[in-house]
Amino acid sequence: MDMEKTVIVALAGKGGVGKTSLAAVIVKSLVEQHPGKKILAIDADPAVGLSVALGITVNTTIDDVRKEAVKAAGEGKNAVVEVLGNAEYSIEEAIVEGPGFSFIAIGRPEAAGCYCRINDYLKDVIAAIASYYDFIVIDGEAGVEQINRRVMEKVTHLILVSDQSKKGRQVVETIKSVADELVMYEKIGVIANRLSPEAMDAPLDFGSVPLLAKIPMDNQLADYDLKGENVFYLPDSSPICVGAKEALAKLGI
Repeated sequence: MDMEKTVIVALAGKGGVGKTSLAAVIVKSLVEQHPGKKILAIDADPAVGLSVALGITVNTTIDDVRKEAVKAAGEGKNAVVEVLGNAEYSIEEAIVEGPGFSFIAIGRPEAAGCYCRINDYLKDVIAAIASYYDFIVIDGEAGVEQINRRVMEKVTHLILVSDQSKKGRQVVETIKSVADELVMYEKIGVIANRLSPEAMDAPLDFGSVPLLAKIPMDNQLADYDLKGENVFYLPDSSPICVGAKEALAKLGI
């Protein structure tokens, strides 16, 4: 399969808007709608929540592979250059097989602060393995950093997630303006999530970004999050499942 034929869906937005739960439910929807297709879920958020939402146990992350590469290549050498000649083999150990999909996590670097190296590596990993999959779903980190660093450069569909807050809407507008310059996306849209009953009935303005779905605050999902349960057990009638399918349909996925 050519790189151009791989559908790469990335989710971005401010923290605390339910982005990870939505990414997990989108993986669930793709698995159900496209049986037999190769689907990869990438947890690119250092907060490391997608594995829990998908019921996956992670033993090795992309950052673990990067550290091994640095160690093998000798200190001071560029791990990306050393490893990417053998990217498929190197990354394979970090890929976990789930029910109908594969999973890989960026991991959380030990040093606090800058994630520059691991983000650069993640960009190359995506480029190296994308052609092996029909669909890739990326749960991006909160904010605009991964967009700025062109980690999401090859994304075909960019889903921005927001709540009803002014801050959430501002982050959507910021990510959109940066993505317009740095991401070669084909389609973009926003999912308004965790909305109050009042917000569900009111118009929400996200500027030039089309609204894909409105999803109310979901107590059942909150309970799943609290217990760390797998979203695959959520009924298809739950608001987040309905909203995710509506968003995918509007994006033509």
